[in-house]
Amino acid sequence: MKKSGIGCLIAIAFVFGLLVLSGAFYTVHETEQVIITQFGEAQGEPITEPGLKFKIPFIQKIRRFDQRILEWDGDASEMPTKDKTYIAVDTYARWRIVDALVYFERLRDERSAISRLNDILGSETRNTVAKHELIEVIRTTKDRKPTVAEDIAEADLTGSVGKLIPIRRGRTALEKDIFGTSRTKLREFGIELLDVRFKRINYNQDVRNRIYERMISERQQIAERFRSEGAGEAAKILGDMERDLKEIESEAYKKVETVKGEADAKATEIYAKAFDVSEESAEFYQFLRTMEMYEDMLAGESTVVLSTDSDLFKYLKAVKPLAPSNSADAAEIPVLPKPKPRPQQRPNQ
Repeated sequence: MKKSGIGCLIAIAFVFGLLVLSGAFYTVHETEQVIITQFGEAQGEPITEPGLKFKIPFIQKIRRFDQRILEWDGDASEMPTKDKTYIAVDTYARWRIVDALVYFERLRDERSAISRLNDILGSETRNTVAKHELIEVIRTTKDRKPTVAEDIAEADLTGSVGKLIPIRRGRTALEKDIFGTSRTKLREFGIELLDVRFKRINYNQDVRNRIYERMISERQQIAERFRSEGAGEAAKILGDMERDLKEIESEAYKKVETVKGEADAKATEIYAKAFDVSEESAEFYQFLRTMEMYEDMLAGESTVVLSTDSDLFKYLKAVKPLAPSNSADAAEIPVLPKPKPRPQQRPNQ
């Protein structure tokens, strides 16, 4: 009986020793840092070196904190800009624990840290956005040249169209402002803020339809401006074409009339040489021209009233009247020779 009782005591002592040893040793990984607490109070500096460590069992406890870069992804929240346009801003950040002791004393755990990040980053984002125009929050750089279509963008919500507001800083500078002020405040909690960025910026749902309508109206005005400019260019091209066409036609008409005048002069010279050989030829030419004039003047239903003393009728007056058919002494009417047909002449210009 005594031996069995001693064996039981030894077994109990062995189990107790295992429990003590198992609670006295712990390991620290490369990705974490550990704080030893005793009755809820931190003991010593944070342990950041990886390996097997020792603590007082049952009395001391360990608190593990990640020392890698952590992610913060805030919820999209609505906020007004300086021009009273409500937008929904979604931000994200990267942070890490650089002083685990201060972090533990001020925040205790990661849940409290996320809550504090929400408060600080959210408030700084609202303050920064409220101090600047909408275009400052949206545009990345202030020296980017706007396109033709963007030349009429960014008016207020009334739908009026205006020029782009000059950009003084840009979205990147605003992100740096939020980062600088938030980093200083988070340092008091043992947190190092590494980066803050805007993930998404959108209009408030209530005004989104109005914004879309305004954008459609602006694009229509841009299209109308392009159409009017195109119509103006078309009118200018047509005007230039008409002017050039008239110049060409005028120059061609001038050349045609010059050629006609030279041809008429040449023909007149030829006629003059042909009919000015003798007095008879000149008289014959005068007779031909008079006969042609008779044909043109007396044809049709035109009526001409002239004096009988006119030189125009000298050839008609030279013709003797016909004698009566029963008279034996009737004078013979001279028959003039029929002139040969010749090419029709154009009158002198």
